[in-house]
Amino acid sequence: MYSTVQNGAERLTKTGTYSLTPFAQPLETQPCVFIDPANSFQTFLGVGGAITDASAETFFKLPAASQQELLKAYYDTVNGIGYRMLRTNINSCDFSSDNYVYIKKGDTLLKTFNVSHDEKYKIPMIKQAMAMNKGIRFFVSPWSPPAWMKTNNSMLQGGNLLPQYMKAWANYYVKFIKTYEAKGMPVWGLTVQNEPMAKQKWESCMYTAEQERDFVKNYLGPTLKANGLASKKLIVWDHNRDLIYQRADVILNDPKAAQYVWGIGFHWYETWTGSAMQFQNLRQVKQAFSNKELIFTEGCVEKYSLDRINDWALGERYGLSMINDFNAGTVAWTDWNVLLDETGGPNHAGNFCFAPIHADLATGKLMYTNSYYYIGHFSKYILPGASRVSSASSRDVLETTAFKNKDGKLAVVVLNRSDADMDFKLWIAGNAADVKCPKHSIQTLIVE
Repeated sequence: MYSTVQNGAERLTKTGTYSLTPFAQPLETQPCVFIDPANSFQTFLGVGGAITDASAETFFKLPAASQQELLKAYYDTVNGIGYRMLRTNINSCDFSSDNYVYIKKGDTLLKTFNVSHDEKYKIPMIKQAMAMNKGIRFFVSPWSPPAWMKTNNSMLQGGNLLPQYMKAWANYYVKFIKTYEAKGMPVWGLTVQNEPMAKQKWESCMYTAEQERDFVKNYLGPTLKANGLASKKLIVWDHNRDLIYQRADVILNDPKAAQYVWGIGFHWYETWTGSAMQFQNLRQVKQAFSNKELIFTEGCVEKYSLDRINDWALGERYGLSMINDFNAGTVAWTDWNVLLDETGGPNHAGNFCFAPIHADLATGKLMYTNSYYYIGHFSKYILPGASRVSSASSRDVLETTAFKNKDGKLAVVVLNRSDADMDFKLWIAGNAADVKCPKHSIQTLIVE
């Protein structure tokens, strides 16, 4: 058992070894976590985070030793938490220090396309991450087309893609992917648009479900196919759980659009109550469209303040989301910025946020939030190719998910967000082990 505990020193620490012994019928008075490896579900791809302009700029302000510490912390599968998913932005986003695109105004043929902007910070950091872990799946997302391609003539404040530029914009994705790949960064997938229902003061572009469907069906899907990129995983929606079913309904019930779509991405910024009420939407999507995948593409705790850097609620939100997202059928889970500075930036829009790791640029040291360790309970022990298996808890304060790795070992994650210890029996096929579970803790049990 590996544990992270609020009021202790345990941080992904091995805290015990247990033996399963015969135990047939539990009593109602005995808290249990039940695991049934005979029933399996989705295949796990990995967990990761985004290398944005902000992450990369902050990274290169650190001394070399701290840079290596960060890379190992995230991407080393033995001494770190083994990130295997990576996202970055096409054109600028809110977590950029400036607004930028890769072409000159009016260049619909993309003759001026170049990514020299990214070569200073973002590309070097992405390459170092990929060198650390060869199995990374890398996907890319736009926040906005160039201003002149939009109805509001701005990359900011929403607006829509103008019809006369849809072909050029579809070609833009192709150009970006092929340019990055030529520089040694294989691209696994792409999303159509970051948060297509959010009019933001930063880079944003609006698509109704019908507009996104038609853009995929008539432009982006055919363009990827015509340019030899049909194998790239095309992800729609890339926004919150609240409207996810309607988006899936409109796009995936259209066979001509659905043929190009690998999966549907989602974020967690819907109205947050600390409950699991929106996870049911994911289950409904997976039930209705079982041949498409669910992927968590972004999440962070907003409203950064340095005095909350040790707030235990940060990690518990990750634990709650990851368990419920995986239990709903999610195959991959990608956090937002892997690194930010001590202000929660840099960010040109002023919406400063938390990352699992922050840099204190005055000292050159890294500050780890407990989110880093909570994420690690999944990313370090659940390996690509694992299959989720049935798991259930007899107490609502014990939230759990479980996967069977390809080597046959089970990885069982148990989350206790309550104010009381809740020891339980881990029950598998008529055998059980007595497990100690402290209050405000997360544990991963590896069952051989």
